[in-house]
Amino acid sequence: MTRLGFKKKVLLELNRAVLQQRTEDHELQQLFWECTLRCNLNCRHCGSDCRMLSEQDDMPLDDFLKVLDEIRQHQDPAKVMVITTGGEPTMRRDLTRCGREISNRGFVWGMVTNGMLLSASKLDEFVDAGLKSIAVSFDGFEEDHNWMRGNPQSYKNVLTAVEALKQHPELTWDVITCVNQRTIQYLPQFRDFLVSLGIKRWRLFTVFPFGRAANEPDFKLSNSQFVEMMEFIKSTRLQGNIRADYGCDGFLGHYEGEVRNHYFSCSAGINVASILADGSISGCLSIRSDYHQGNIYQDSFWEVWQNRYEVYRDRKWMKTEQCAKCKMWRYCLGNGFHLRDGNGKLQVCQYNMIVASENEKKKDHENHRTR
Repeated sequence: MTRLGFKKKVLLELNRAVLQQRTEDHELQQLFWECTLRCNLNCRHCGSDCRMLSEQDDMPLDDFLKVLDEIRQHQDPAKVMVITTGGEPTMRRDLTRCGREISNRGFVWGMVTNGMLLSASKLDEFVDAGLKSIAVSFDGFEEDHNWMRGNPQSYKNVLTAVEALKQHPELTWDVITCVNQRTIQYLPQFRDFLVSLGIKRWRLFTVFPFGRAANEPDFKLSNSQFVEMMEFIKSTRLQGNIRADYGCDGFLGHYEGEVRNHYFSCSAGINVASILADGSISGCLSIRSDYHQGNIYQDSFWEVWQNRYEVYRDRKWMKTEQCAKCKMWRYCLGNGFHLRDGNGKLQVCQYNMIVASENEKKKDHENHRTR
C-alpha cells in the first residue's frame, strides 16, 4: 500500500512542477494577521499559549493598514485573502472596523474563530463589513470539546455560531476538528451529527506537538489510529454527505489526492505570509518556531516578501536525518514547515506513520500465519 501507482506518480510529478513555478513566482495569496494575542478560552492544545490578558498589546489597525496599502501598490488586492486570527480575533472590539477597512481596500477578508462570541448579530455585523470566509473550531461532542477548549460554555456557543452561519449562504465556511485519542473513537457518529446540523464542510487536523500540546499524551494518535483517520476521511468523501478534508499538515503517500482536494505542498513563505501581533513578518501562523523574516516596524513588508524568504523557498537545508534518504523527498520537500522546531528538526512525519502502521499490520499478519 505504501507504493505509489503510476497514475499517482504522474499527478505528484505534475504537482511538483506546479509548486516549483509557484515558488519562483511567490505570488502572495494569503496574509494572516495575528490581530490579538488575547483569548477567551484556555485550550489544551494552543500553540501560541494565548491568554485572556496578553503582555503583547493588540496591533493598532492603522499599522496593519500601512502593510495592506504597500501590498496594493504591487499586487491586485482581490487576489489576496487577509485572514484575521489570534488569539481570538473577536476579542478586538474594533474587529468590525478592521474587516471593513480590509474589504474597502479590495482585499478578501476571512477569519478563524473559536466561536465563543460569534452570535447571530455579531456575524451580521461582520458580513456587512465584508466578511467572505470563516472557520470555526468544533472539536467533538460536548464533554470532549469543552475539555479541549477549557470552558464549559464552549460547545453551546459553537452550536449557536453554526446556526448563525447557516443563515448566510453567501459565506464560505467550515468547521475544524483537531482529532485526538478521545475523539478518534467516535468520528463516524460525530460526522453524522455534523451532517444533521447542516454543516457542509469539515476539516480534520491532528494536533501539532508544540506549545501546551507538547506534554498532552491524549493528543498524539498512534500510527494505526492515524491510518484509521485517513481511511475514515476517504470513505466520508466517497459518501458525499459532507466534504471532509485532512488539513495541510503533511505529505500522505498513497493517500494523496484521496483525503483532500489538492496534493500536498507547504505554501508557507511561497504564497502565504503572516504579520504577528508584535509586527514580525513570518510564514504561516501555524509555525510556532522563530522563522521570522523581518518586522513591519523596521522593514518594508514587500521588500521582505520579495527578497528574504529563502529559508522557505529553498528547502534543501531540510534534507537531513530521516529526510536525507527518503524516496518521497521530491514530493514532500521536508513536510510542513510548522512541524519543525527552532533547530529545523522534523517533529512529525505523517508518511512515516503510514509506513509504520502498514509494517505493523504486515508483521501481525505474518505472526498470525506462523501460529
